Amino acid sequence: MAKRYIQKLLIVVILVAAGIVLEVTGLLDADKMLNIAREYTDQWWLFLVLILLQIIMYTFALAGSFFLWIVAPLYPPVMATVILAAGGTLGGVTAYLFSKRLTDEWVERIENSRVYKLLRKQGNFFTLFSLRVLPGFPHSLVNYSSGILNVKLIRFIPASILGLSIKSYVYSKVIYNATTSPSFETLLDISVYGPLLLLAAISLLGVFINYKLAGKHEQR
Repeated sequence: MAKRYIQKLLIVVILVAAGIVLEVTGLLDADKMLNIAREYTDQWWLFLVLILLQIIMYTFALAGSFFLWIVAPLYPPVMATVILAAGGTLGGVTAYLFSKRLTDEWVERIENSRVYKLLRKQGNFFTLFSLRVLPGFPHSLVNYSSGILNVKLIRFIPASILGLSIKSYVYSKVIYNATTSPSFETLLDISVYGPLLLLAAISLLGVFINYKLAGKHEQR
């Protein structure tokens, strides 16, 4: 019991320390990180570093999606998609595993979220996929809720890869082709996020129909 308490306390300390370090060093400044990364674009290992940083961010429920603004301007859409999908998926898996070590307060907060309640009822591939592809949706909630609920990795991983790849490609192409400095407003155009919303809506509609059909089958 004491050992488990110490482990939870250590997790809180790590999270607080990570937040302080990122804030003090200014590493969450997209422009600053982009300028640093541009100095090493000729180095083969840069994409590995970018993937690793995403994994760390997603694991501790930090803003891993923030790296879209560093990766997309540096690499062509296909390469950027590979980096973002790899970092998001691997970071999702580590967050999934890490969620089992969360403090009771964190677990309670996640259990009260709509994502947790949705995945508890419908933790299938299409639900996970629709949440991944939905614009602006917090991936950390999906990762942690899936881990707490023990959603099968055989569903979690493919849904993450496909959902993150589609979303990353759409956003990366827009940012890479932008003639001016990319901004958040660039991604707010309906022509950009509209198809993602439609895809997520179709997936969720399929989940809803399947849920209703399953309910009628049980009543029989």
